Amino acid sequence: MQAFRRFLGDNDMLAYLAMMAPRLKELNRVLKPTGSMYLHCDPTASHYLKLLMDAVFGKTAFRNEIVWHYRKWPSGHRQFQRNHDIILFYAKTNSEARPFHMQYMERTASTIKRFGKAKIRSGYDAEGKRLPSQTDEEESAGVPLDDVWNIGRVPPIKQLFPTQKPEPLLARIIECSTNPGETVLDPFCGCGTTIVEAQRLKRSWVGIDITHLAITLIKHRLIADFGSSVQFKVIGEPVSLPDAQALAIADPYQFQWWALGLVGARPVDQKKGPDQGIDGKLYFHDDPKGRTKQIVISVKSGELFARDVRDLIGVMSREEATIGALLTLHPPTRAMRRDAASMGFYQAPWGNKCARLQILTVAELLEGKKLDFPRQNVTFKKTSQPNSRSSTSVNFLF
Repeated sequence: MQAFRRFLGDNDMLAYLAMMAPRLKELNRVLKPTGSMYLHCDPTASHYLKLLMDAVFGKTAFRNEIVWHYRKWPSGHRQFQRNHDIILFYAKTNSEARPFHMQYMERTASTIKRFGKAKIRSGYDAEGKRLPSQTDEEESAGVPLDDVWNIGRVPPIKQLFPTQKPEPLLARIIECSTNPGETVLDPFCGCGTTIVEAQRLKRSWVGIDITHLAITLIKHRLIADFGSSVQFKVIGEPVSLPDAQALAIADPYQFQWWALGLVGARPVDQKKGPDQGIDGKLYFHDDPKGRTKQIVISVKSGELFARDVRDLIGVMSREEATIGALLTLHPPTRAMRRDAASMGFYQAPWGNKCARLQILTVAELLEGKKLDFPRQNVTFKKTSQPNSRSSTSVNFLF
C-alpha cells in the first residue's frame, strides 16, 4: 500500500485499494486450502488489483486472468471500444484436491467438417515431428474452455442492481470450481445473482452486503425463484422495534428497503424516475383467465398524517392497483384506519377476501402479521441452509 501511494498519490483509486486490501487479507485467511477465489474488476483497476492479490495470496496462487467479453452500444471516442472486464482467478493450491471441472467450447466448423465429433489424438515421433492426427471412436466433449469468455452482460434497463452480473457468468464459475454441496461465498453480493445460481446448482452459500436494498432484492429473488424450497437466515437485520427506530433515524432509505423486505416486496426502480408515492410493489395472480394484479406499497418512518392514506388511495387509482398497503413505524390514527376501511374488500375468484387498503405497523410485522392478499398456500421459514457435506470449499466471487 505504501508503494501504491508513492506512485498513485491520494485519489479515488488509492481509496479503493485501501478498502480492498484488508478485505482480501480476511478472505485469504478464511479461504479453505482447496478453495478458489474469483475477483471481478474493470480494466482501469485490474492491474493494481493483480499486484494486490499477488501480495496477499502470493504470486504462485495466480491461475488465470479471464477476459469477460461482451457487446454494448458504442461509446468510445478516439480509442477502441471498451467491451470487456477482467476476472482474476486465484487458488492456494494446484493439487488434484482442489475442485476444477473443465468446461468446453464448440469446435470450429472446419474441425467438425474434417473430424466430425470424434475425439482427436495427436502425438510426436522420436525425432519430435508431429504425427498426423487420428480419431477415436469416443466422442469429443469439445474444445477446452479458454480464458476469453463471450457472455452478454445484463442490459442496464433490465438490471436490478447497478453491478448485476449475468447468470451464465456466475453459473460457469460455480460449476468450474465447486462440487455440489460445497460452499460459495459472495462478500459483495449486490442483488444476489451469485447466491441464486449457487442455490440452483445445489451449493450451500453465504452472501454479504451492506445495504438493506440489496438484502430485500435477494430475498425477493430467492422466494420468487424457489418458493418454499429455499431456506435461509438473515443476520444483521433489525429484530425489534427499537432496532427499527434506530435504523429509521440513521438512514430512512435503509429503513424503507428493510420494511419492504418484511412483506417480501420489491423496491421500485428509482432509475425510472421519482417513485410518485410508491416505494415497493408486489404482484399476484389469482385468476387463470385474468391478468396479473398488483399491490402498491408506501413506507412511512416519520410522523403520520391523514393525507397519507388519501394519497395512497390516489396512487391505487392511478396505477389500477388491486390492493394498497401502508407500512408505518408509528401507529396510525383512528381516522386513518377509518379511511382505509372505506376502500372495502377485494374478493378472490375462489371466495377469499381481503381489505383493499391495509395499514401495517412495523411492530405488527415483527410480531408475525402478514400482508393479506390471495396467494398459494406457501410456508416460508427463515432457517439456515444445512451443508450437505462435512467438509466444504469456500469460494469467493465478486
